[in-house]
Amino acid sequence: MTTAMGAALRRIQLGNALSAFGNGFTIPFLFIYVSQVRNLGASTAGVVLATFAVAALVVLPFTGRVIDRRGPLPVAVVGGVVAAMGSMGLGLADSKVLVVAAAAALGSGMAVIQPSLATMIVWCSTTATRSRAFAMQFFMNNLGLGIGGLLGGQLVDTSDPSSFVRLFAIESVMFLVLGATVATVRLPKVPRVDDAVPTGRDEQDAAGGWRALLADRAMVQLSVLGFVMFFACYGQFESGLAAFAVEVTRISPATLGMALAANTAAIVLAQFVVLKLVERRRRSRVIALVGLIWTVAWLAAGVSGLVPGVHGVATALLISTYALFGVGESMLSPTLAPLVADLAPARMVGQYNSAFALVKQLALAIGPAAGGLIAGAGMFGVYIVMLVVCSLGISVLALRLGRRLTAAQDNPVRAAVVRRSVPAESAECAGSVDDRMPVSV
Repeated sequence: MTTAMGAALRRIQLGNALSAFGNGFTIPFLFIYVSQVRNLGASTAGVVLATFAVAALVVLPFTGRVIDRRGPLPVAVVGGVVAAMGSMGLGLADSKVLVVAAAAALGSGMAVIQPSLATMIVWCSTTATRSRAFAMQFFMNNLGLGIGGLLGGQLVDTSDPSSFVRLFAIESVMFLVLGATVATVRLPKVPRVDDAVPTGRDEQDAAGGWRALLADRAMVQLSVLGFVMFFACYGQFESGLAAFAVEVTRISPATLGMALAANTAAIVLAQFVVLKLVERRRRSRVIALVGLIWTVAWLAAGVSGLVPGVHGVATALLISTYALFGVGESMLSPTLAPLVADLAPARMVGQYNSAFALVKQLALAIGPAAGGLIAGAGMFGVYIVMLVVCSLGISVLALRLGRRLTAAQDNPVRAAVVRRSVPAESAECAGSVDDRMPVSV
């Protein structure tokens, strides 16, 4: 990696961390803010949360093509500005229409930022350094969210709406700081895209991009695998798993907060230790191992519901569930996003990143709904069994994906070492041959 690439990558990581820091001020309190502080009711709060997902699902199918044609930098800047407007709008909104409109702006802005930053990281890294770059992004994101959440909890006062306005103002400023920071980045390499001026063939070209992506069997398999992973983990944190913890394991909301803190702590403490262990391993097998770890996590959650009378044991089991999820997430951060980048053709990196972000949003929309419905019906046994099966499915799908990946896609670090050793051996052999050649006079 060149010095210019390293400097650009550091600015991107800084902007990402600051925006996550701003998110941490508002994300934990959004439901309470809409339903109680603005007195708009739980149903409106639910609509607001759903609006985030819907807005992302609307904009992401078009985001990738724009990134590939215009570059990720302007898309990230526009996304930051739109998200800032939406965040400030949420802080000032006092009616259902305004709250939902602001949530749509915030959701769409945040949705386009994610693949834009991912594409910038790809441009500013090499195949060998990409895993570490994405691991750093994930680490900084979680650290920023955690610190922001802690500070936001100290500033918020449910009896004072102006305290929430301050929180949303901080988040809005952080989005603007993100836009300003990435705007100063000098991308070291910008692929030339022919026909950059919009023409009447734009829609046809975009459709062709999606056709090319869907024809990539490895990417399709990775997308299915990604959906199952996001469904079985992130999609359950705020719905089914939380309901199971409170209603079956019977822990207090404060203890649930400790469990969530254990998840963040596991990510922050384990990220770079895990990185050293996995970056030289086959990516498909790392993902398969994550499936087994999450299987153990869900089994621990299930057992915690069987021993609610032994409160200490039940609590320890549930906290370990969240911590094991964190370990799995720290293994995925240097694995999934770099794999998406390595599967993508050079001119479709934005398209592939946006497609995978779309898969994640679909899982985050369907996962909480499915988990909430099953938990709401009281079928917690079925719920645990379903997620154990999903986790085992992750391992199976990952091993099947590994058969379709090339050596460079599945283990790029090892492949790079092999590529460097081959020319050296060839040169040595050539030297030996030259030594045996007669010297002409």
